Amino acid sequence: MRMEQVKKMISEKLREKKVVVYSKSYCPYCKKAKNVLGKYPIKDDQIEITELDLMADQDQAHLIQEYMKSLTGASTVPRVFINGKCIGGGDDTEKLDRNGELKKLLTDSGAVRGEL
Repeated sequence: MRMEQVKKMISEKLREKKVVVYSKSYCPYCKKAKNVLGKYPIKDDQIEITELDLMADQDQAHLIQEYMKSLTGASTVPRVFINGKCIGGGDDTEKLDRNGELKKLLTDSGAVRGEL
């Protein structure tokens, strides 16, 4: 897979899903972000988590991480997107949760079921 294909795939995913997370299964910051997001009733069809270390095509995983650098300014994981906008990583997600902004972002995006 070439970089152009990766860019197209990611841009489609960010359009289709309200919450997108690029993660690695063993990463403590990724676990932190996923745990924080897990506190919210996000609609199953509105969240996608990609575990880069578990992808069969590790060349593609590398390209995704490389593209994250140009897209978000960082290639580290997690990279958490809400409504197509990167909100940062694990600490950023936790901070937004603590100050109430994450709830607002998730609600405003239409990602959650019912009222929070």
